[in-house]
Amino acid sequence: MSAGRPARVRQQDATVLARKVLELERKLTFENKAVAGGLDAFLRNLMKSEGVPASLRDAVSSLPPGGYGSLSAAARARWISGALGAAGTPARRSAPTTPRVVRPDVPTGIEAPVTVLRGVKEGLAARFENLGVRTVRDLVYLFPRRYNDFANLRPVADLKAGEDATVRVRVWDAHEGQLGRIKGTEADVGDESGMMRVVWFRQPWLAKQLKTNADIVLSGKVSIYKGRPTLENPEWELWETGEELTHTGRLVPVYPGTAGLTGRTLRRTTRQALELYAGLLVDPLPEELRGRLDLMDVQQAVRQAHYPDDQDSIARARRRLALDEMLPLQISVLQRRAAWRKPGSADGIAIEQDVLDSFLATLPYKLTNAQHKALGQLRDDLAQDMPMSRLLQGDVGSGKTVVAACGLLAAVVSGHQGAMMAPTEILAEQHYRTLCALFGADTTDGPVAEATPQYLDRPLHIALLTGSLRASHKSQLYERIESGEIDIAVGTHALIQKGVSFDNLGFAIVDEQHRFGVMQRAELRSKAGRAAHMLVMTATPIPRSLYLTLYGDLDVSVIDEMPPGRKPIETKWWPPEHRQDAYEFLRAQVRTGRQAFVVCPLVEESETLQSKAAVQEYESLSTEVFPELRLDLVHGRMNAKEKDAAMQRFRAGEADILVSTAVVEVGIDVPNASVMLIEGADRFGLAQLHQFRGRVGRGAEQSYCLLLSESPSMEAQQRLRLMESTTDGFKLAEADLNMRGPGEFFGTRQSGLPDFRIASLLDTRLIELARSEAARILEDDPGLAKPEHAALAREAARLFELVTGEVH
Repeated sequence: MSAGRPARVRQQDATVLARKVLELERKLTFENKAVAGGLDAFLRNLMKSEGVPASLRDAVSSLPPGGYGSLSAAARARWISGALGAAGTPARRSAPTTPRVVRPDVPTGIEAPVTVLRGVKEGLAARFENLGVRTVRDLVYLFPRRYNDFANLRPVADLKAGEDATVRVRVWDAHEGQLGRIKGTEADVGDESGMMRVVWFRQPWLAKQLKTNADIVLSGKVSIYKGRPTLENPEWELWETGEELTHTGRLVPVYPGTAGLTGRTLRRTTRQALELYAGLLVDPLPEELRGRLDLMDVQQAVRQAHYPDDQDSIARARRRLALDEMLPLQISVLQRRAAWRKPGSADGIAIEQDVLDSFLATLPYKLTNAQHKALGQLRDDLAQDMPMSRLLQGDVGSGKTVVAACGLLAAVVSGHQGAMMAPTEILAEQHYRTLCALFGADTTDGPVAEATPQYLDRPLHIALLTGSLRASHKSQLYERIESGEIDIAVGTHALIQKGVSFDNLGFAIVDEQHRFGVMQRAELRSKAGRAAHMLVMTATPIPRSLYLTLYGDLDVSVIDEMPPGRKPIETKWWPPEHRQDAYEFLRAQVRTGRQAFVVCPLVEESETLQSKAAVQEYESLSTEVFPELRLDLVHGRMNAKEKDAAMQRFRAGEADILVSTAVVEVGIDVPNASVMLIEGADRFGLAQLHQFRGRVGRGAEQSYCLLLSESPSMEAQQRLRLMESTTDGFKLAEADLNMRGPGEFFGTRQSGLPDFRIASLLDTRLIELARSEAARILEDDPGLAKPEHAALAREAARLFELVTGEVH
């Protein structure tokens, strides 16, 4: 057939002609020989006709710049199948071309249950549900974890032991046999270059499926058995001319596994879902954005993510699909920021320079340059008439609290109230005491302290509100807060209880934000009649990729400089055989007048986690190791009064060693403590170990952190060596994020984060791209009202509600 056909033909003739050529090309196994001059020349001439249907024009326009001739055999087969469908011919597949009929009350299309797929009965559907797959859409978006590269066919004679290989062979004989003590299938197969042996253990039924003279493709790892190349338990499938391979001869997807679902079943079912339903996927990204960023369309990306042509196709598909997940999240983050930062919705809070200077002059130290920079950013934000939303992060002991205190002072001077919320009673009390000391208040009169600083023209009242307060004290505090008598309220979650109402809350602080959800942050802000300025603090350094998503609605200030005179904490990992040496070192420190912490992972012994527990460790250390020293105990199961009493005794120097669980991670400030000994150090992440270490080194003396671990894994050993090598919290946070992943970075799942299938919160470049594109879209279409933004608007609204609990 010649490529030089007349240019103008009727639509029916054009369609028939295209169909015949495409079907011939498929019969010729996609060798580009259906027409003289190649298929690309034929298609160019065909497109000159006015009678070509739009669907076929779209199929031709989807070819890459190099045309059909530049495609691989697998890609040619896939394109021919789609083009035939566009020309009105169903693609020839082993799977049915339409899903079976379902009940009227069952969703159809891409949202249909997986049971609409051939071979998926209720039992198999239950196994799919273990992977989070209930609908066809879920299955289409169940992406491979990795790929086996079985792409290149090899002659049998070229096979070498230890390599992964794919061969196309003919079955000479296949029979059920006894393979040692196991029944299975044994086959002799070969090609023109030689013969080989194949065995499948525990699969005797395969002998009946492997017919003599059948052409099959095998993929697996080669071994040598009695001088012959052998494949054990390889993937296999029949070779059918013109049909794409699924299990062999290509980059083969490897999916997440679950009991009762084999890789073959997953691949076969996913392939069927793609053939029948991928064409129903609506692209959420505007065409302009896809073109500008050179992105695949969503249907192509989904297909390539499952059955890629090559490694480059995998990377392009996954980048496209990752952006699909990250872009709506960044839109939601920026919408949340806009919703909370409306001009005119907050009172501007300013502080006169002489008042600030007088306060800073009372401090026994000077602020660092980093503190001055953060304070300047804070003052600039507070002076605006739209609510501040700022994250203040800095290492343990870097001086975040005094910067926050300046903001509280500004609020009080301008006639507003301030509030500071902490995740634990110990930390709330620590902040209460610190603020009282900074403002010169006496804390001996219970939960309310009064200060009379010279730089204020009236008394300053600071209150501590926690859940353990007596009901009568709480009700009195509620009244004094609501009347405006309390200037600064420090507390736990008790601050956001229904009974708490502020007279004029202007500035709210949330410390250790990762212990709270976004909704709790919003609840504290909502206590203001007008929107309150919000400062979020954390001593856990947060890598950029994570705060762009977790705290992307906040501006960021970083205190990356320690106060002068602070000595770096010396850290050492002591192997089990040197445990006694570590104890002797601790004893020597105590004899010089210092104090020490001993931290244990659990409160009681666990049979599954062979780690030291605080209660048993306290008894052992008290009676066997340090009988001559004074030990005390604190853990999370003690009530607030017991914990407070233990902490007070330790602060007062009445105990030499405080044995504790992770409750000392934050909020404990004992300058005389110079040793932190951490039992079961391999049980903690880097961020938490760094927080423990920050409990010492707060005085003038050299401090030490001793890491004890009985049998750490290789990964745990890497963490412990990192702890020895650096005291830089930001380096440790980045390493911790990469080692353990975002979900475990803070030791708990973050509320408000969606579960990504492709996107990674470690991918800073992708996140920054998504953020810039989100800003571009919202600048052009703030309400996402344009038709091309409809899909993005729906997903962003879902994420907004997930994070805030509000419908946007």
